[in-house]
Amino acid sequence: MTKILNINSSVRNGDSISRKATAEFISKWKAKEPNAIVVERDVAAQPLPHIDGQTLGAFFTPAENRSAEQAQIAKLSETLVQELFDADVIVIGAPMYNFSITSGLKAWIDHVARAGVTFKYTEKGPVGLLTGKKVYIFTASGGVYSEGPAKVMDFTSTYLRAVLGFIGLTDVTFIQSEGIAMGAEGVQKAQAKTSDAINELLAA
Repeated sequence: MTKILNINSSVRNGDSISRKATAEFISKWKAKEPNAIVVERDVAAQPLPHIDGQTLGAFFTPAENRSAEQAQIAKLSETLVQELFDADVIVIGAPMYNFSITSGLKAWIDHVARAGVTFKYTEKGPVGLLTGKKVYIFTASGGVYSEGPAKVMDFTSTYLRAVLGFIGLTDVTFIQSEGIAMGAEGVQKAQAKTSDAINELLAA
């Protein structure tokens, strides 16, 4: 029985292309595997606190030495980390805002990328501890960034691939909905391409 962690980060609701894409993917996965367990984490509808000095202090204090306040601060991060460890498949909706990810998704990353928890330092360098999992990332952008002159401004896929790989999530597939600012025809074309990609991914 597959456990899927579905993370959405678009601040839009019904008109969000990335939300529609993750919902379609999850729906089609469930059609193939009705018993799959899906855990929803919406970092836009339920924003996570951004990291501050108190949070870092709690993270870097050993659990047995934390004050009651520090234990409470660290509790949210530990919940988010456990969701990752429990998942077999991770589905992320990551629209491009100003050439990168949303601040909500960045806050989530700051809570789960933790030394000694999701990665560790060794004599040979850092090693990610979240291994053996598959990640699907659904991006959405007004322009086209997968190729052409704007490719150098795509800090969404490059950043996510780097930071997720750092914590051990190296099996990552990107499904990009591009050109959605180019009118209704652009949106339809992007959504059709995304649907085709989903069907191909789940065909096996």
